[in-house]
Amino acid sequence: MRYEGPIYRPPSEADSLLIQATIGCPHNRCTFCMVYKNGPRYRCRPVGDIKEDILEAKRINGSNVRTMFLPAGNTIAMKTEDLAEVCCFARRTFSSLERITVYGSSKFIHKKGPTQLEQLARAGLGRIHVGLESGDDVTLKRIRKGTHARQQIDAGRWVMAANMELSVYVILGIGGQERTRRHADETARVINEIAPDFVRLRTFVPKTNTPLLEEVMAGSFRMLTPHGTLKETKRLLERLAVGTILASDHYTNYINLHGRLPHDKTRLLDEIEEAFKRDESRFRPFFIGTE
Repeated sequence: MRYEGPIYRPPSEADSLLIQATIGCPHNRCTFCMVYKNGPRYRCRPVGDIKEDILEAKRINGSNVRTMFLPAGNTIAMKTEDLAEVCCFARRTFSSLERITVYGSSKFIHKKGPTQLEQLARAGLGRIHVGLESGDDVTLKRIRKGTHARQQIDAGRWVMAANMELSVYVILGIGGQERTRRHADETARVINEIAPDFVRLRTFVPKTNTPLLEEVMAGSFRMLTPHGTLKETKRLLERLAVGTILASDHYTNYINLHGRLPHDKTRLLDEIEEAFKRDESRFRPFFIGTE
């Protein structure tokens, strides 16, 4: 198999076969992200090369591959016919394949529209991981996410309507101290309108060589403290009113929350309250991310 550039996958895809379909990110403007700032430039790999890698993976692993993840940063932007062809080929190659997954931002999901998303679902694409980050339009504009709340809601609903699983990611603290309440409130509103299968929490960590790190160091972006982040998490959780799985499976988070909403909401809120009893000096220290 051949790989180019940084290869990232969600923690939930730890056991998945990784077959690179695209290289880089077609947006690559988010102020908090360092992954592709120094390249490589976005492009789609030839379908023939992707098929060769799938066949090579079968020679190595046999046909008992159950899940497959297609990096890189925004594979949903790939031409629909090509991505569908890759999915169909993978399903023919691996008889036990249960799920094919990609990263995809709301901007590029929205460009597909309901019809093309349904085409991809029929081809075997089963889950999309979406960096929602925030539902607050002011925050989204400041971090140059390239989307807005209404577009995120439409895109998320279309994914769900196409019968694909949807996993959305929220960055706690991405609005800073100034927008923390609006970030929590608007993010909960957007999630409630989408009703995704999974909500995954990440805590903002400034990354090296990013515009947002420069803002942090200059003092124009004031980060939340550990207790401030917990307060924002509590406010978000209190306002979530849909059935979904909440997870905080990431090294950036101050505490690990995992449960099914609404069933486990009371327990999760109790865990947050318990964490408030810890002095802030007992949480992980400030650090600058390098990956």
